Amino acid sequence: MLGLVGTKLGMTQVFSENGESVAVTIVEVPPATVLEIKTLEKHGYQALKLVSGKAKERLLDKPAQGVFKKAGVEPGKFVAEFRVKDVKGYEVGKKIDVSIFDKDKEVTVTGTSKGKGFAGTIKRHKFSRGPETHGSQNVRQPGSIGAHTYPGRTFPGQRMGGHMGVDTKTCKNLDLVRIDVEKNLLFIRGAVPGARNGKVIVRKQ
Repeated sequence: MLGLVGTKLGMTQVFSENGESVAVTIVEVPPATVLEIKTLEKHGYQALKLVSGKAKERLLDKPAQGVFKKAGVEPGKFVAEFRVKDVKGYEVGKKIDVSIFDKDKEVTVTGTSKGKGFAGTIKRHKFSRGPETHGSQNVRQPGSIGAHTYPGRTFPGQRMGGHMGVDTKTCKNLDLVRIDVEKNLLFIRGAVPGARNGKVIVRKQ
């Protein structure tokens, strides 16, 4: 579905009409420009390629410069493609802003989770702790990872300690509490993946 690339500003709270406090994440979503329109006849599927942000042309490689020059669009920093059911009504160079979410009550947000570095099995996979008394040597250790005499090896995919975080995470059906078209802000109920000032993709349901 159609969406936009935004920046996660952080979390705060807003109050509903009945005075209820609602925790929300504020996402700044600047207007995007249509860079390319993909059609069923030419590409085999229908999609819109959008560009947002600002980029210096001299810092782009020649293929990227050629794409922007061919489309007649100013160079941008973030390029994303969204599949849509119909491309009618769109043209290269058209601006798309947060007003596309006016009639939506829920959105889908994709972001990169926070990096945690190396993590053990308890933090990474929610393993249980071992006994802490009577000289136990297995408090936070994962325990045996081996097999019996046969097959006598460790199977691939065994849950162990390792790098945690920096994964692409998608949260679906998040309530869209408020839209500020003038300031290009979306107020989304609850938390969304990623750290503050991280890039996220907000899609229509």
